[in-house]
Parts: sequence; structure tokens; C-alpha cells
Amino acid sequence: MGRRIKQPRSAHREAIAAAASALFMKAGIAAVSMDEIAAAAGYSKATLYVYFQNKEEIVGLLVLESMKKLYACICAALEEERGAWEQYLRICRALAQYQTDFPFYFQMALERINIDFTGEHLPEDEETYRIGERINEKLNDFVRSGMERGELRRDLEPRAAVFQLWGMLAGLIQLAASKEPYIQAAMGLTRERFLESGFALLGRALKGEDA
Repeated sequence: MGRRIKQPRSAHREAIAAAASALFMKAGIAAVSMDEIAAAAGYSKATLYVYFQNKEEIVGLLVLESMKKLYACICAALEEERGAWEQYLRICRALAQYQTDFPFYFQMALERINIDFTGEHLPEDEETYRIGERINEKLNDFVRSGMERGELRRDLEPRAAVFQLWGMLAGLIQLAASKEPYIQAAMGLTRERFLESGFALLGRALKGEDA
């Protein structure tokens, strides 16, 4: 325990959050208690409360981490100048890989983003929201640039298109993950081939008939 005291506060919080994340992935957030998190992290319950007041604070930190990882994922997909179609496919594949690598974080990014800061809220909530807006702006720029170059259909409303596309891609990726055995048995498709055909189908709606 003496070694831990010398570590910065952030290191303790990250260790606890990592242990909680593993428990949440197995049992779900609601089913996991603070006692279980403390035991998994190797802390007493009293020590755990020094770093987090409640489970909601731990979840808030994990949501923030999920958004940071998602932002890095989107930036990596768009880091090279390419045509809109290639960029679109890179975004799709990056999101699919993100879901494979961080399924719990992927789900959290879909569900648990607070946008109301008028009352009490977690310290991480506002930063999480700001990162989410930076992701949206990255994707908005992708859509606007594609429209200006004539590579995407010109009747899109960028912000709405980004949100719609995100919803459709997230649903498709989640479906491929949860129904992989059925997809293989009923369609004879691997998860990767199923996703690629789905990405192409959605992408054609972005391109339009004249693109």
C-alpha cells in the first residue's frame, strides 16, 4: 500500500476504472457494486471512496476515455488526403475495428453522453461532450468537402447526415458483432464480408446517383 500512496491520484483512478471496466463488460454496469470494484482493483472500500464518490463517477471517467479513443480512431481514419469514398471506407473500417477492440467503450459512446450542464453533473461530462463535438466536426468536414468536390450528393444536410450515418453504421456494426454466428450460418458470410457489403450499401446513399 505504501507504493500506491506515492503514485499520482490519476494513476489510482485509472487503475480503479480499469478494474471496473472489466467487471462492467462481464456483468453490466447495474449489476456491479462498489465493493466488487474495490476488490477487483485491490483497494479497500474506504480507499476506493477517496478517489470516486460513487459508481456514476467511475462510469463518467470511462465514458470520457471512450470518447478520447473514438476521437483518435476517427482522426486516424481521416489523416491522409484521399477521395471521399476511400475516406468513408476508412471511417467505417476504423469504427468496426474500434468495436472489436473496445466493445464496451463502443457501446458507452452510443448511449451515455450528457448534454445538459445546467444542473449537477460529473466533472468529466463537459469534456466528454466537447470531444464528441470535435468528432462531429471532423465528420462534418468530411461530408462538406465531399459535397464540394462532387463526390457526395449535393442535397445532404451535413450535420444531420453525420448523425444519421453514425446511427446506421453503429447499428450495422453492433448487428454484425451480436449475430456473427447467424450471419455465417444463414448467409455464408464472414463478419468482415457482411460489414463490407453493408458499408457499400450505405455509402451509395451518400454518393447519390450523380456521384
